[in-house]
Amino acid sequence: MKSAILLVPLGAALLLAGCGETAKLPLAAGVGPAPTLPEPTRTLIPTVNVADAAGWPAGATPRAAEGLEVRAFATGLDHPRWLLTLPNGDVLVAESAAPKPPPQYKDKSLKTFFMRLFMEKAGSAVPSAERITLLRDSDGDGSAEFRSPLLTGLSSPFGMALVGDTLYVANADALVAFPYSAGQTRIDAPGRVIAALPAQRNHHWTKSLVASPDGRRLYVGVGSNSNVAEHGMDEEEGRAAVWEIDPGSGTHRIFASGLRNPVGLAFMPGSEHLYAVVNERDELGSDLVPDYLTRVQDGAFYGWPWSYYGQHVDSRPKPPRPDMVARAVVPDFALGPHVASLGLAFASGNRLGTPFGTGAFIGEHGSWNRDPPSGYRVVFVPFESGRPSGLPVTILDGFLDGRGKAYGRPVGVQLARDGALLVADDVGNTIWRVSAR
Repeated sequence: MKSAILLVPLGAALLLAGCGETAKLPLAAGVGPAPTLPEPTRTLIPTVNVADAAGWPAGATPRAAEGLEVRAFATGLDHPRWLLTLPNGDVLVAESAAPKPPPQYKDKSLKTFFMRLFMEKAGSAVPSAERITLLRDSDGDGSAEFRSPLLTGLSSPFGMALVGDTLYVANADALVAFPYSAGQTRIDAPGRVIAALPAQRNHHWTKSLVASPDGRRLYVGVGSNSNVAEHGMDEEEGRAAVWEIDPGSGTHRIFASGLRNPVGLAFMPGSEHLYAVVNERDELGSDLVPDYLTRVQDGAFYGWPWSYYGQHVDSRPKPPRPDMVARAVVPDFALGPHVASLGLAFASGNRLGTPFGTGAFIGEHGSWNRDPPSGYRVVFVPFESGRPSGLPVTILDGFLDGRGKAYGRPVGVQLARDGALLVADDVGNTIWRVSAR
């Protein structure tokens, strides 16, 4: 027993120092419409390579692409995760973190113990502010000089959508509606529950949200409750899916499934095409599996947990389901293994310059399980004829210092009313504003 107890801190030290295998392929091999998918690599100890959450030194900023510049739109926030620009130019930011698991789902396994340590190291294991804050740049100088707590006392809020005079918020456990008037800086009215959302265990707790172009339907991204269904499929009911919800009645259906963790959701401008960026599974090595951007097709199944990137079988889920594998749709565009693609926003014209006029901006939160690291940047994927048409272009990077420290980690991305790109940084506690020079 004493030996076992002594091994725990030793194992923790080894894991936090970095372990597992190193990538054999360049990151670019796992990017594009036809990524290279090598054989899975299984090791006794999964690859762990966690960057220390350090925060930004005084005066430091991320690095913007040529022709662009970056400045802080708002600082001193409390774990800012997601953004919404309102029609009058006000910006809403969800200051939020994972909820505490219900008592019946408290996992005391060694793996969960280590995961908690990794999250603390990465800056993710923080109390949730349970707040949506309104930011206003009244004088148009690119910095928000006014802020107000628009909504408080929420439950790990994440996705937001405004339809007419109703503001919808996707908490970790429910989709809730609030009355809203243009210019309002605080909402005291109680929320009205539209639909309960899966909240048991909450391995993936974020619930993203987008309204259809006509406002008649709402779409919520619900991540899986595990890596590859290791707790059983009963706990995955309604998860790893995009829900379609009628905001009037609260009725819902599974719009698409087999999406391990669909976070960013957005409609391509001028269309009814819903897109998502999806975090894929872990513990198959540094080169697998690529996260991806894809059009979310009504009724489609994207493989999780039985297969990845179409019909590449994952042998870990039991029992196997060859019938489900046969149905699996191949995603549109790979973003690279373990980049942790979270934010998604489509470009609107050439406000950042011609190269960034048609396509998607994606916030890559950054890997914790790849050697060398991937992500930790914001990229732009160009589109042509309504589909991804070229390799991602880095818009914003410099979040890693090259010595194992993360100054920040980008999450949600959103266009400001003037066309600038806003980026939520949950380690730097800052909203960055990227604009054309």
